[in-house]
Amino acid sequence: MEQFRREFLADISHELKTPIFAAQGFIHTLIDGAKDDERVRDKFLQKAAKSLDGLDALVADLLTLSQIEAGEIKMHRERVDLVKVTHEVIEQLEPRANQREIKVKLHTPQDQIFVKADAYRISQALTNLIDNAIKYGRDGGKVNVTFTEDKKDWEIEVKDDGPGIPPEHLNRIFERFYRVEKSRSKEKGGTGLGLAIVKHIVNAHKSKITVMSRVDKGTTFSFKLDKIEEKLAGF
Repeated sequence: MEQFRREFLADISHELKTPIFAAQGFIHTLIDGAKDDERVRDKFLQKAAKSLDGLDALVADLLTLSQIEAGEIKMHRERVDLVKVTHEVIEQLEPRANQREIKVKLHTPQDQIFVKADAYRISQALTNLIDNAIKYGRDGGKVNVTFTEDKKDWEIEVKDDGPGIPPEHLNRIFERFYRVEKSRSKEKGGTGLGLAIVKHIVNAHKSKITVMSRVDKGTTFSFKLDKIEEKLAGF
């Protein structure tokens, strides 16, 4: 536990320092005189703002993860329309997908699918998974979100057509701050906590997140949620 604590603190320190140092650099350069050049000023202010936005996202994810792990966040499981929630997530991420000409498609056998879940947290998990798929999918490619019915549950799959994850990394991708390719992951942004948060949210729904991946063939994440049978009127 002591070693784990030291590693975690070292990881947090490293992750926090990166956006702080970047913002400091841009702001101090402006203070030292670059602010007098309007074009440079606007460019550096935008870069500083982007670094601070990244810092804000990191702190928010750290807080969410620590609260979930400490049991401070309880899942309020209720009747949720999975199709509606997923459509909302896809619409929210559409601008990001359009930047890379990626098509995000939802494949569902029904217009409404009701599951027992915490709507906000499942939306958060789907956002992280679909955003990840957009981030690591290939330009001009596809991200497929598929719902499959089982006896007692619905399986949710999020599949991309990216470079895939080498087998030796698959067991560790749900760890905090773990990145398969550190430099490439940094370029694409993200806090390094998204999949850890997904894992905890899915586990809190008494389910399990699984991953299948083949190098150069893409990656598929999947989990299940308890389904709610719709009673027919008059029965």
